[in-house]
Amino acid sequence: MLYNLLYPLADQFPIFNLFRYITFRTGGAIITSLILAFVLGPSLINWLRSKQSEGQPIRDDGPESHLLTKKGTPTMGGLLLLLCTSIGTLLWADLSNAYVWAVLLVTIGYGFLGFLDDFLKVSKRNTKGLPGKLKLLGQFSIAAAAAWWISTNTADPLATALAFPFFKNFLLDLGWFFVPFAMFVMVGASNAVNLTDGLDGLAIVPVMIAAASFALITYLIGNIQFAEYLQVHYVAGSGELTIFLGALVGAGLGFLWYNAPPAMVFMGDTGSLALGGALGAVSVVTKHELVLAIIGGLFVLETLSVIIQVGSFKMTGKRVFRMAPLHHHFEKKGWQEPTIVIRFWIIAVILALVGLATLKLR
Repeated sequence: MLYNLLYPLADQFPIFNLFRYITFRTGGAIITSLILAFVLGPSLINWLRSKQSEGQPIRDDGPESHLLTKKGTPTMGGLLLLLCTSIGTLLWADLSNAYVWAVLLVTIGYGFLGFLDDFLKVSKRNTKGLPGKLKLLGQFSIAAAAAWWISTNTADPLATALAFPFFKNFLLDLGWFFVPFAMFVMVGASNAVNLTDGLDGLAIVPVMIAAASFALITYLIGNIQFAEYLQVHYVAGSGELTIFLGALVGAGLGFLWYNAPPAMVFMGDTGSLALGGALGAVSVVTKHELVLAIIGGLFVLETLSVIIQVGSFKMTGKRVFRMAPLHHHFEKKGWQEPTIVIRFWIIAVILALVGLATLKLR
């Protein structure tokens, strides 16, 4: 909004020429969303606590310690993330950019689905929430609309193509299959982050690491000179998503202030579904879907642990892990929660560095 209002005045007021720079507006988005999180956080948490007298329902089949340490903590803290990220983006991004609206559609749409899920859990005092099939239907529907919009606004030959890390020029044209593939990426990323969100601070920091990594990617591939130097595929207009990702990082830092152990609030499905979907949508725009699997490898590991656990139990009647997702396995082994969280953060940083290395190793 500020870009659309003030940058046209740069001829009369040269200072407004600053708004042409994505780096300046990204910094503005980070600071805006961070300050908003600090200002709005206490009031929102107190309001959630007043509406959720018993907090988020805790699974009876989960780690026993959670019945003591997590009981009474309110959920739906993802509302703070959605609000701060959206405001930061709308203030600083170019609102004529189609990719900005596509990613916001997925973020807010998935956040709404997560809110419904959290609301049903809290109001009915159980851990089931929104029926799984209905949730997936909503996720796939939103993803389909976003994927179609992204492909429509992307120039050929990238519109329906899949790029591969480590290869300079190779593109696989998916044709009509691009939309289902993009839907799978967004829904998969959304649910992967959701599965990871099980301990205080566990999900939000890897999300910020992935967002910061993709902020660098969007900035580079949205600039034709950098893209040509790195020999990556240039996606015109994708640089504006750097502002969105900056706002997400700022909101995430503010949220972590309240989510750090012991958490004052959980992000809930309101936050985890939205954040995962946002990362998936950005990867689709930038043609870095496969790189997302590397940078977000921690989310992939958590998801695979659930798939392996369920598959093994159904086929053999035996469990591979003491409990899934993976972070609960280590809880069952006696690891302390801060130890698990920090070590998982370290893994997320390492995987992000590996993912970013694909920009040059081609």
